[in-house]
Amino acid sequence: MFTGIIEELGTVVAVDRPATQPVPGAGAEPGAAPSARLRIRAPHVLADVHLGDSIAVNGCCLTVAGHDGEVWTADVIATTLAATTLGTLAPGDRVNLERSLRADDRLGGHIVQGHVDGVGTVLSRGDGEGGHLLRVTLPAGTGRYVVDRGSIAVDGVSLTVAALDGDEITIGLLPETLARTTLGLRTAGSGVNVEVDILAKHVERLLPGLPR
Repeated sequence: MFTGIIEELGTVVAVDRPATQPVPGAGAEPGAAPSARLRIRAPHVLADVHLGDSIAVNGCCLTVAGHDGEVWTADVIATTLAATTLGTLAPGDRVNLERSLRADDRLGGHIVQGHVDGVGTVLSRGDGEGGHLLRVTLPAGTGRYVVDRGSIAVDGVSLTVAALDGDEITIGLLPETLARTTLGLRTAGSGVNVEVDILAKHVERLLPGLPR
């Protein structure tokens, strides 16, 4: 579990992919993207890392498969590559990193699982009253879980919904957020990983009569 408070901007060192596509019937869907191994430079989050630890990369929970000095490695399955923006990463890209929450940590953001619901698209960005605004389309089927002034994770960053219009949200970004996360690099047309508030999903599950 995570909080959406980014600890470090890491840098992708390498993206290693197998030479061939997965074989249909061997655990992958026909035409699925191959799995990948990511190598990420991140000195801060590796300060107390152990094999098997969880680190969120742009909001996706990944497992530390190896580490050497300031670089760590994670394997990403084809399903995750297809359902998130991790499949578009290339060497040199910056990524948001957050270690998993400890029981004695402050919950500075909100409860984030690192289970991305889908990829949204940045529609526009610019300065508005009270700060910098980012307008994003939500992944299909997720709008019902989002409420005005509620919490949402975008590229793993815990944010507050400033305005909600159908399947579009507007979020305000503080200078600190722009400087310390990838949201300062996103432009119109950029894809972003979106995770809605897990509490809304539980309510829907417990109250099956709710309209969908």
